[in-house]
Amino acid sequence: MLRHVIAHFRLQDWTAVAIELVVVVLGVFIGVQASNWNEQRETDQKAAVFSARLKADLREEAWSYEYEVGYFNEVLASAKDAADALSGKTPLSDEALLIATYRATQYRFNVRRRATYDELTSTGEIGLIRDQTLRDLAMRLYTAPMFDSIHKEGIENPYRKAFRMAIPYAVQDALQSACGDRLVPTGDYKAIAHSLDHPCLPGLSPSAMAASAAILRNDQHFLEFLRLRIADIETNLSNLTGTYKSTIREPLRRLAQEKL
Repeated sequence: MLRHVIAHFRLQDWTAVAIELVVVVLGVFIGVQASNWNEQRETDQKAAVFSARLKADLREEAWSYEYEVGYFNEVLASAKDAADALSGKTPLSDEALLIATYRATQYRFNVRRRATYDELTSTGEIGLIRDQTLRDLAMRLYTAPMFDSIHKEGIENPYRKAFRMAIPYAVQDALQSACGDRLVPTGDYKAIAHSLDHPCLPGLSPSAMAASAAILRNDQHFLEFLRLRIADIETNLSNLTGTYKSTIREPLRRLAQEKL
């Protein structure tokens, strides 16, 4: 092409020179446009993949959120039953007391599904999520301090520590085996109910139950710690069902109900 242009210059064939230049410019333009179109196509494909991945993560988060609410309502019910028994308001048998006090120690750690979000934010590509509603929901959910607070309270609450320290290991093991959490398959909303609050028989001897129940009844600190535990759980549930209802819970529910 360059040789042709030089030859036309030498011959002063300006029409041919102009044609050659137009061909060159047009070729460059088409090449650039093709490159841009290809790059845009790859970006669109990447955006679609990340959007699908983020939606899948958030649908699991929606289920986990409801599991969190259902689970802590059952923990709260056990904590209140135990507190009423220890305060003398409502009598419970030794076995029922042990089950209620054990379940009041339980907490659920919400395993986050945030790999896609973390990848997008760490690489600065969160803009690939072009659905602003979806992007805003992810940002609100994954930056909310609520879940870390629930996890910290669950581990560090003094009632849980006091119970674990005072009740014999064999008794705790029997309670955990028979009366602990039931496995809830991820995404199974129906299995959330009674995942903790289910009929159980710990299989402990009357003497073992009586000895452990006496430890709980004879130490006023257990009732005090239970009252604090109840207050903390109620605060967590208030955040889950009230504070974050319109900004996180309801958008998650709508997303979960969309067709995959």
